[in-house]
Amino acid sequence: MRNLSLLQVGVAFAAAVQGLNVLITNDDGFGTANIRELYKQMTDLGHSCYIVASATSDVGSGTRLDFTNSPKLTRNGDWDLVKAGAPSIGPDLDDGRIWYYNGTPAAQVVVALDYILPTFTKVKTPDLVISGPNSGWNMGPFLYTTSGAIGATYMAIERGIPAVAFFSGNTVPTPYFWVNASTRAGLQDPATITARLASTLVQALIDKAAGSRILPQGYGLTVNLPYITSYTNEQCTNPPFVLSRMGGNAEVKAVFNSKTGLFNRSRDSGSDDSQCANGNCKIPAEKDVLNSGCMSSVTVFAVDYSAPYKWECFNISDVTALVPVIVQLNGSTPLIGGLGPNASIVGNVSLPPTPSPGSTPPPMTTISSIGVKAQWSLSVLMASLGVFAFQF
Repeated sequence: MRNLSLLQVGVAFAAAVQGLNVLITNDDGFGTANIRELYKQMTDLGHSCYIVASATSDVGSGTRLDFTNSPKLTRNGDWDLVKAGAPSIGPDLDDGRIWYYNGTPAAQVVVALDYILPTFTKVKTPDLVISGPNSGWNMGPFLYTTSGAIGATYMAIERGIPAVAFFSGNTVPTPYFWVNASTRAGLQDPATITARLASTLVQALIDKAAGSRILPQGYGLTVNLPYITSYTNEQCTNPPFVLSRMGGNAEVKAVFNSKTGLFNRSRDSGSDDSQCANGNCKIPAEKDVLNSGCMSSVTVFAVDYSAPYKWECFNISDVTALVPVIVQLNGSTPLIGGLGPNASIVGNVSLPPTPSPGSTPPPMTTISSIGVKAQWSLSVLMASLGVFAFQF
């Protein structure tokens, strides 16, 4: 059994920081609370971080490499953070390390690698690419091939850069200026806790590598975090990381709107795609981990699509060799929370919770994802009532 002792956790969390150059992207947009909070957490850990993401949400694009065909934005960005008529690429007015570019997530990565970083920074090639945390889970190989966030991840891996993708069970994207110092429950904002979990796992990977590559060439991680409940209670605020393999039963379908004559997508429960073809089939599927309660699934993947023959590449006999000790085996006792034992999630109660009733941010231009189809008016109402995300 891969049990995790408190001593091991203490060593992992006390390890010296090795500052890296980190590129952060997503498919929800550069103004979301999740990506900005992760940027803060990784920066606080001593890393040089850069955000390059779109001004508007662009989900479900897989590895499609679409560059904008207009030198200027043709519509306002999400939450009106960038106005129509602005250049299609540019830095945030308050932080020159945060950029937007309105291409697909895969295009955002290559634009960052080939233009933004070498032109405007001293970074030639980042040490790591992080995609997300995105709103909504991404389970199974079917969604793996259609996810824009995953597309950004394996675009980086194909360029020789280790990459990790994070997905959150809190399904509605919110703007970074809505992050609560303390929720009505007196706890940290779900976006802050989500970012802390993501940065903790990334730092554990960095510490484990001890100055060498974070992951072998061609390998990446995809991590699904559960719904964080800190808007209302502590029920799920420190989920443990549990090793998983790809597996879910999501099916993307085309939905015809007879009034508009157009199609849109929806995700329904479909045939179970958890058939194990590669790796250790005793490891539970992502859906089994996430459906077991307050746990995060951590899946190791490779961009080599060849059918398995035998385990010989890199002499890796077990994927547990690739993940840090805070990623535990299902059934380990005790399961230690991803933030570490006795981690505090208490909010800064000296500051009032936001958003307050009646405060309505500019609308997000597009709120749609493979796993979510939300109406902004409803999400504003739910947020005003103190609920971070409405589960659809």
